Amino acid sequence: MKELVIIGAGASGMMAGIMASRQGARVTVLETNERPGRKLAATGNGRCNFTNVRMDPGAYRGTDPSFAWKVLERFSVSDTLRFFTELGIYSENKEGRMYPRSMQAQSLVDVMRMELQALGAKLKTRERVTAIVPGRKPRFTVHTEGWHYPADAVILACGSCASQIAGSTRDGYELAKKLGHRIVPPLPALTGLVCEGLPFSRWAGVRQAGRITLLIDEEPCFDDSGELQLTEYGISGIPAFNVSRYAARALKDGKQVCAVLDFFPEFTIEGLRSFLQTLRQHTPYKTDRQLLTGLFPEKLADLLIRQQDWLLAIKQLPLSVKGVLSFSHAQVCSGGVMTSELDPASMESLLCPGLYFCGELVDIDGLCGGYNLQWAWSSGALAGLAQKDHSAS
Repeated sequence: MKELVIIGAGASGMMAGIMASRQGARVTVLETNERPGRKLAATGNGRCNFTNVRMDPGAYRGTDPSFAWKVLERFSVSDTLRFFTELGIYSENKEGRMYPRSMQAQSLVDVMRMELQALGAKLKTRERVTAIVPGRKPRFTVHTEGWHYPADAVILACGSCASQIAGSTRDGYELAKKLGHRIVPPLPALTGLVCEGLPFSRWAGVRQAGRITLLIDEEPCFDDSGELQLTEYGISGIPAFNVSRYAARALKDGKQVCAVLDFFPEFTIEGLRSFLQTLRQHTPYKTDRQLLTGLFPEKLADLLIRQQDWLLAIKQLPLSVKGVLSFSHAQVCSGGVMTSELDPASMESLLCPGLYFCGELVDIDGLCGGYNLQWAWSSGALAGLAQKDHSAS
């Protein structure tokens, strides 16, 4: 029977463990934390948008974003929904985003843990892996701070250093490097933008629909629309999160980054000017500030009207981006194990046979909306499905 050690009991690690156990492998899952799935249980403020039926290749980023799609074509959203339905998760569709009906992320952790237990997999917590030593028989020895485990194959599923959850470390990157893999330097992604250019305390707490366009060295590169959250440090909310990985990587390369905010994307600037002129004709008694009543929250209107050309500021408010929030505030990382060194059919290393990678440790990250968890399910499933012991048949 094939001996498999999985390092990490997060989303991708538990998925890999279930699939490998179903293939007949003897599975041991090692987890640094005192219980499995801690980051998964906290996803979406504990509600867990666990996939998205509006799947598109453009939802994924990395040095080679197409790698993600090659993996998702082999284990799809439909496969994921079927998998969780069979485990007892009834899902609800909220504009394409799929949630467990319980609205509790812990439900996913619990059904996966129960399935692992039913399949006979061993789950050992508070086990931090310190080394993976290749050999001949066994092919690997996995060392922890207190024990060692022989293995015919190893799956690295230990996540990244993003998250406030204890146990989110760089260990996976270090283990991968020692086994010969190159790492795209990890940086925070899906996080807030730290900006300069305004007294941000005046708009802190405001939520406003709008569009954000990211300029890198003065060239517009990426944009996203939705609810902007205006903060004391700059900008948060899903649109800011979705462009943050590009801001972080551009800043690391020494490039100039600017975020241009459009608080009224429904109108062109000429259309907005015409609208306000008509409004002024109907209400000539209003001041410029009063014209904005009903269009924007009071704090935002007060800040906009102070700009030299306040009408232009509504449509094109430029902010200098000086950084992004730290790993502890990021939902995921960009960067990781280079996908050019992995087989998308199995997630096996092309450099070290018997070594597999899945989840956030790999140089793939997705948009907000369940895309990162779908990557975890798909990559974990393929790594697990690859564990059938053909020599025993």
